[in-house]
Amino acid sequence: MSRSSAPIIAVIGAGFSGVMTTLNLLSLSRAAKVLLFEKRAPVGLGAAYSTHNPSHRLNVRAGNMSAWPDRPDHFVTWLADQGLDLGPGGFASRADYGRYLQAQIAGVAEGRDGMGRLVVNPDAVVGISPRGQGWRLTTALGQTHDVDAAILALGNPPPGRPPGVEEAFVASSAYIANPWRWRASELPEGSVMLIGTGLTMVDVALSLDDAQPGRPMLALSRRGLAPLRHQGAPASCPAPPSDLSPLALLAWLKQTARERGWRTAVDAVRPVTQALWRSWSPRRRQAFLRHARPFWDIHRHRLAPEVADRIDAMLASGQLVIAAGKIREMSLDAEGHAVCKWRARGAKTGYAFRAVRVINCTGPTGDILAAEDEFVRDLVRQGLARPDPLRLGFDLDDDNRLRNASGDALPRLFAVGPSTRAAHWEIIAVPDIRGQAAAVAKAALASLDS
Repeated sequence: MSRSSAPIIAVIGAGFSGVMTTLNLLSLSRAAKVLLFEKRAPVGLGAAYSTHNPSHRLNVRAGNMSAWPDRPDHFVTWLADQGLDLGPGGFASRADYGRYLQAQIAGVAEGRDGMGRLVVNPDAVVGISPRGQGWRLTTALGQTHDVDAAILALGNPPPGRPPGVEEAFVASSAYIANPWRWRASELPEGSVMLIGTGLTMVDVALSLDDAQPGRPMLALSRRGLAPLRHQGAPASCPAPPSDLSPLALLAWLKQTARERGWRTAVDAVRPVTQALWRSWSPRRRQAFLRHARPFWDIHRHRLAPEVADRIDAMLASGQLVIAAGKIREMSLDAEGHAVCKWRARGAKTGYAFRAVRVINCTGPTGDILAAEDEFVRDLVRQGLARPDPLRLGFDLDDDNRLRNASGDALPRLFAVGPSTRAAHWEIIAVPDIRGQAAAVAKAALASLDS
């Protein structure tokens, strides 16, 4: 591609990661043109913020949800301007946050930073190939685009198939594989089984109850652990050293929790979480994932109080049952309903649960070798990408550039957001991604001069 013309950078995906990377590119460069690809409309929402259910709340306080790190009050001020005087300690709806992101796109794209330099393509990128120093992209509609650099902002992929759920059952109408692509209002009346007990389960349970109040639900996971709640204003606490081993970190957390409370202890780790992860060897990371991750997740990713109140009420009434166990068999009865046979954790007791639907709420999978997305499959097939050793996402270098099958970093192919979890671990929340989006935008622009 001729460097006499304005450089072109493709951003593939328009959830929070893609939107903020795009906005940073336009703000940092007065010359670069950005092609933003997103097959789903409207742009800027992704899976997280496309919900219209007011029961779906952010699990981070509004005061920490600004899209711009240097303007911490930006989101709270926007809410007030919309007549939503929530305050920095409140928990906004995810739909309102989606509207906020769309306002950021409009503000930059229509202003002097982005006018004429942002092209939104309502199309899916399904293929990529090297072309000179840059890339040629192929879309689902058969178009090709030549770009100088590409940034993958692919968001969270759907969950993988849970153990004990066979392919024949997956193909049945009783099974919902993607918990972010369904309508609660279209389900028949009756009990529903939820596989997984994390944040995704909470969203699905609320949607099911809104559509059919009192609907019985069983949520099953290996340990039966569910997210805990936010409580009170966050307290300040010095962060731990950023080079602790997993065992030393656990000891620090226990001691600080005794002295200041567990919420304060866990929140204090946030500023150094990525540094801790980077300091650990693959063996230490694997040990953390195997033994500590479920407990970290329920303490770290907490529920807004109003959401926790509803879940607690559903548990108290018996409408929702959260159980620890393992699926032994999933089949269909004569009426086409699901029959799940499962065994309780640490026991030989067997149970059976009959449900009109089974919904996979296990959360996004990170294994790119098991990806259903055609674009990711094409990257792997060509050897342009490889999984990290723990199968959490792409294998990347320190500048978030993809490593190819030989382990070499590709100069002008970057990733941002959840698919970079292998390198950063905590990279799914707005406070983490907004900083990464700025860093990747700078790295991509710098790569054009090399």
